[in-house]
Amino acid sequence: MLLQSIVELSRYEAASGSFQVVVDITTSSVLPSFLVGSDTLFIGVGTDNAYVDFSRLKGNAVQVSDDRQSATITLGHAQLEPATLDVHESHVYAQQQGLFTRINDFLSGNPNSQQALYELAQKQIQAAAAKSPLVADAERNTRTMLTGLLQSLGFKNITIKYADNDAG
Repeated sequence: MLLQSIVELSRYEAASGSFQVVVDITTSSVLPSFLVGSDTLFIGVGTDNAYVDFSRLKGNAVQVSDDRQSATITLGHAQLEPATLDVHESHVYAQQQGLFTRINDFLSGNPNSQQALYELAQKQIQAAAAKSPLVADAERNTRTMLTGLLQSLGFKNITIKYADNDAG
């Protein structure tokens, strides 16, 4: 085994979601569909994670009262990682191809024929994650984690805020 790189992470992985999407790709021409064209239904299965970046917790981002009873932390909003497609769980559900399309695909032996399906599925999973409550859940989970941590350190009044700009 060879270690290729180490990345220092300054973020809290706060929520993860599993998604399933249906990708429908249809190609057609002026010729009848039984001769040319294809219709493919692909089931894409994948995940996306939401995280909060802690790398900018400097300066005014962390404020502590003189009596160490109150603390305010200002963070940037949670963000989504790029979605990940599980190629082992994803699959073609249904496919119909015209005769000439099948012959052309067979003769060309194109190994990247499913690449477009994978890319579209990944984009749809990313879009589904953006519409889901994943980011809100990540912010709530981060607030809960930091509140518990600060309470264990003796703080009584804890405020966790999210700002649109840099937290420092």
